[in-house]
Amino acid sequence: MSNNWTLQRDADGLAWLTLDRPGVSANSLSRAVMEELAVHLQALRAAPPRGLILRSGKPGSFVAGADIKEFTALTDFDSARTLIRGGQSVLDALEALPCPTVALIEGFALGGGLELALACRYRIGLDDGRLTLGLPEVLLGIHPGFGGTVRAVQLIGAPAALDMMLTGRNIRAAQALRLGLIDALCTDRDQLDGRAREFIDRQPPRRRASMALRALSHAMLRPLLRRRVLREVARKARREHYPAPYAIVDLWSRHGGHGHAAYEAEADSIARLFLTDTSRNLVRVFMLQDRLKALGDKAMPAAARVHVVGAGVMGADIAAWCALRGLEVTLQDRDVGLVEAAIQRVRPLFERRLKDTAKREAAIARLRPDAEGRGIATADVLIEAIVENVEAKQALYRQLDTQLRADAVIATNTSSIQLEALRGALRDPQRLVGLHFFNPVAQMPLVEVVHTRDTPPATLARAVAFTRQLDKLPLPCLSAPGFLVNRVLAPYMLEAVHAASEGIPLDTIDQSAVDFGMPVGPVELSDMVGLDVCRNVGAIVAGATGRALPDLSLIEARIGEGKLGRKSGEGFYRWQDGKVQRPAAALVTHAATPQALADLQDRLLLSIANEAVACLREGVISDAQLVDAGIIFGSGYAPFRGGPLQDARRRGITQCVARLQELAERYGPRFTPDAGWDLLR
Repeated sequence: MSNNWTLQRDADGLAWLTLDRPGVSANSLSRAVMEELAVHLQALRAAPPRGLILRSGKPGSFVAGADIKEFTALTDFDSARTLIRGGQSVLDALEALPCPTVALIEGFALGGGLELALACRYRIGLDDGRLTLGLPEVLLGIHPGFGGTVRAVQLIGAPAALDMMLTGRNIRAAQALRLGLIDALCTDRDQLDGRAREFIDRQPPRRRASMALRALSHAMLRPLLRRRVLREVARKARREHYPAPYAIVDLWSRHGGHGHAAYEAEADSIARLFLTDTSRNLVRVFMLQDRLKALGDKAMPAAARVHVVGAGVMGADIAAWCALRGLEVTLQDRDVGLVEAAIQRVRPLFERRLKDTAKREAAIARLRPDAEGRGIATADVLIEAIVENVEAKQALYRQLDTQLRADAVIATNTSSIQLEALRGALRDPQRLVGLHFFNPVAQMPLVEVVHTRDTPPATLARAVAFTRQLDKLPLPCLSAPGFLVNRVLAPYMLEAVHAASEGIPLDTIDQSAVDFGMPVGPVELSDMVGLDVCRNVGAIVAGATGRALPDLSLIEARIGEGKLGRKSGEGFYRWQDGKVQRPAAALVTHAATPQALADLQDRLLLSIANEAVACLREGVISDAQLVDAGIIFGSGYAPFRGGPLQDARRRGITQCVARLQELAERYGPRFTPDAGWDLLR
């Protein structure tokens, strides 16, 4: 037996079972961990203690979930079901112990970690601001498998349990206590053991959902709730794209969270989901996210002060995010009124993110207007976020160069201009890097960390570490036209212009992309980005790659009328309170051909894949996995497809190339397959 668990018995007749997986920072429930737990439980059943306390040997963390890497090794239904039924039987044995059991929870208890705690009679949490409970399996294309779909319903009732499982959202301390997930909270770690002893001594009744909540799981009432829940699920995800939410509702609908058959059905259901492309791709995306998170060097000194030049939408949002993450931030523009207005505009972000008044006001106070640029001299990081104009940026750098500390990071938030065109204005050109944030900054997780081939490794490492300090995902990206994300989105959005000029309605163009799984279509995305930005980035990317631009008169006409998209209230669509208003007006009077409609989805999505392949061939991104990661986290590309290159492999590289050749013959050389497809064979 391995040494993941330690079992100790004390003089009071209590048993203390501690999980502390060696060599890892957080506990997870691997097959070996569960098998070892089964052995300990067998011994405890043979010689029952007065009470059993489960805890983690890693301060600040209980159990982060199952070992996701083991999911990728499952190749057939039987092996997947065997793994799940084995885990269920272990937690069944824990629940069946003839003594009171207590789970002491610090930090994260997620997925299998929470299921482990649910199998105990009582749960006591440490309320230190870090307690986080959740059943996030749906984000991996599956659902709880160690009895969670049953025990969660029994404990807190169907509405709350279904909400947890369907959204994957985390539950914090106060809400966990209110729902009944937690029996008691301690504010001091030293109190945990004493509260556990107290519960074992008193043995209060085990929590169960109220009678009213239990009634909702009655066979006569389940169909009513099922219809309402399915309507909500259907608004957010399609069954063919994301089957797991529907499987969760189906399990509860059939069994109501009761009986042996409910556990059997849970095992059958998750075993099937494990083998779907959706689950495999979502697990892959999860691992890609971890890979990006691991890029930051934790030994790198943290930044304390940030100076942002440019109080427009991006500059103000970047500054606000830095302040939220605990940094002292000065925001500069040509007029103090512009800066103060920008700070007022971002105030709602602080109000949404920080409910504690004192913390919120402290964060807002960290963001200070600085029209004179006094913060430049003391900044650890300077971020330029002014207009996308080479001459304007160069003029600014000449002013900054004499004021900046020699060891400060200087970064541009340009969305498309290559560093080589900008850095000549600095005495030390190699110190300039790109930190390309995406809009909206608070929601988009990716930052492209742009570098040149001669950027010093230490400079790049500091930029990557700063990105992780902001809790963003850093993607090292070679300076190239449009970098990665805008580079691949440019032909996608421009192809929508081609399609519109052929008479395909805007709503039809967008719906084709949404049917594929994109969060929004290319026309709506153009409005969100800004039609002026799309035109400029498209021109830069097309010019640098030698590709012809489509007829942009449809865009130019709207720009000329001041219709720039969401930011002006109208672009291709009308916008109200930040939300698109449909339907859109027709742009042309002639109708599209049936062939154009039939080819539409491939024209849009293969444009992304073909450009992604070009970026890989040119070394803009170091490998195919990171290309997929960047496009998913930077554009929202359908995660269940695993990224454009992963989806191309599923479809078949030969088939993709042949289809591009067919589209090139029909619509022009913009679809000519890039030579980089051979790298994926």
